[in-house]
Amino acid sequence: MTQFPTFTPATPLAPAEEYERAHLYIEARDYAEAARILTPVVEREPGHLAARLLLARAYFHSAQLGRAESELRRVLERDPVEAYAHLMLGRTLERAGRAAEAVPHLRLAAAMNGEEAPAPRRVLHTVATD
Repeated sequence: MTQFPTFTPATPLAPAEEYERAHLYIEARDYAEAARILTPVVEREPGHLAARLLLARAYFHSAQLGRAESELRRVLERDPVEAYAHLMLGRTLERAGRAAEAVPHLRLAAAMNGEEAPAPRRVLHTVATD
């Protein structure tokens, strides 16, 4: 895993700059640092949905599923047709062992993207091992 030096600017960076910096940490798979950077961004700019989605992604990949779910639900409150948020929420619920709750979000995301609805991974795994 690539390690970037921790950087604390003397003056706060603009939310867009922090978003870009956090994206570098996501690409380097340092999800905890990306979340640390993005948390104040979404606090300062609650309507910055791209930052909120990236924060949810950082939480998901660092197994902070409750936090990921909360951020994704906030995104969907503001933008109910955000297909990626539905997909991520479905995968988050699925990973948390809540496959039945995941299905509607996965189906909705697939429909919005013109795709066939995927079965929850847990269901696929169960079918494959029987």
